[in-house]
Order: sequence, then C-alpha cells, then structure tokens
Amino acid sequence: MSIPAIGGVTSVAPTAYLSALTGTDKAPASDGSAFASVLGSIDSLQQLQSTSNELAVRAVTGDLDDVHDYTVASAEASLTLELTAALRNKAVDAFTEIMRMQA
Repeated sequence: MSIPAIGGVTSVAPTAYLSALTGTDKAPASDGSAFASVLGSIDSLQQLQSTSNELAVRAVTGDLDDVHDYTVASAEASLTLELTAALRNKAVDAFTEIMRMQA
C-alpha cells in the first residue's frame, strides 16, 4: 500500500521495517533472539555515542568541515539514549508490578 500523491508531492511507499511490524500473528521467539537483539541495540547505542564524541572533538579542534554532521550525530545519540532509558524504566516497572502480585 502506498500513500497517494497530494498537491504535486510524490507518493511514499512504506518501508520493509513498517511492513514487518504489522504481522501480529507471529508468536514470540523463545530461542533468545529477542534478547540478542536488545544487546545489539545497546552496542548500536554505544557506537552512536562514540561517533558523537569523536565528532565533538573534531569540531572543537577545528578539524570538522561541517558542524551539521556533529549536530545530527549528537541528536541521534541523545534520542537513542532517551529511548533506551525509557524502555529500561518500563521493564523495571513491569518487573516490580509482577513481584507485587500475590500467588
């Protein structure tokens, strides 16, 4: 399904990522791949922060040609960190709620 053109704007097709999210009939994986995916996401966060720090040093020393690169990398790392912290907080809240349940 694609979005039709509006006022001269070309249509946009959904990405494969969004198409994969619509499948709600799939059972959760029990082979640990979901946990491996979370660990991969944390590695990705560390890489984003490392890149942001490297670009910050290059900007301060004057070796960075375009400050836009640093701004984008910094915003991306910050947003990813906020999302990771929010997910962690929700997981801790869920665990706490489960521990409060009576048997």
